[in-house]
Amino acid sequence: QVQLVESGGGLVQPGGSLRLSCKTSGFALSDALMSWYRQAPGKEREFVATLSWISGTTNYLGSVKGRFTISGDNAKNTVYLQMNSLKPEDTAVYYCNSLIYSRNYWGQGTQVTVSS
Repeated sequence: QVQLVESGGGLVQPGGSLRLSCKTSGFALSDALMSWYRQAPGKEREFVATLSWISGTTNYLGSVKGRFTISGDNAKNTVYLQMNSLKPEDTAVYYCNSLIYSRNYWGQGTQVTVSS
């Protein structure tokens, strides 16, 4: 069955960096559209970044463009989100998402807190 497990969250100071990982199983990354979403307290879940293996393209939320990078390692079945120059407004629970065979799958989320 499809499983997504995020890791790498934590507490970081403004301007710092974190790398989130999403370990997948039950499918090949090359068959899926992989994305990261986030949800801040009291707000709706929002799209952050997406990676299309088929087209080889990436897309980002405007406010993270140039700071965040989504990438993947097919051999390790893992998708990453490198987050640099973090800001307090990046604080949220970050979720890995897989769209495969017309179905959406979600991980359990990992907390990212940006604070001094």
